[in-house]
Amino acid sequence: MSGRAKSKGPPVLFECGLVIFRKSVAGLSEAALARFVSRASRAVNLQGDVSVLVTTSHEVRALNRRFRKLDKTTDVLSFPPMFATGEFAGDIAISADVAARNAKELGHSAANEVKILALHGVLHLAGYDHEADHGRMAGLELKLRKRLRLPAGLIERAQGIKARRARGGRRR
Repeated sequence: MSGRAKSKGPPVLFECGLVIFRKSVAGLSEAALARFVSRASRAVNLQGDVSVLVTTSHEVRALNRRFRKLDKTTDVLSFPPMFATGEFAGDIAISADVAARNAKELGHSAANEVKILALHGVLHLAGYDHEADHGRMAGLELKLRKRLRLPAGLIERAQGIKARRARGGRRR
């Protein structure tokens, strides 16, 4: 066996585009994730299909190394289309391993964590950039997270961690 995650079945087309689970997530089906991504896309007026890959940390690290030249694992990657056609909004890759670890640490389900990561990816595909937009993406993510009934989002958590570190506290 090669160590790569085996596909849980053939890729499935949904309203949002393509959803592939290379690694399963407890309590989350391809159909449920597709419905969530469709809702999130509509909420930010993202036009076009979004493809979502839920896979291992190993595969996400390989994608990060190949496309961002960063040889490290990450939780979510977003890839806008190379050519704007209006029919395709982009791709999102999510690490099921990181999602499960974060969910356990933060006290919510892995299914909710994958949705948080998908929302973050959708926002990036819609053109938001939390590293350069002076809080605009963070504010929208918070609003959408509440509307979509999700626990704390990525930016919100990162800001809390930075604040604790600045006060001399440690992350639990």
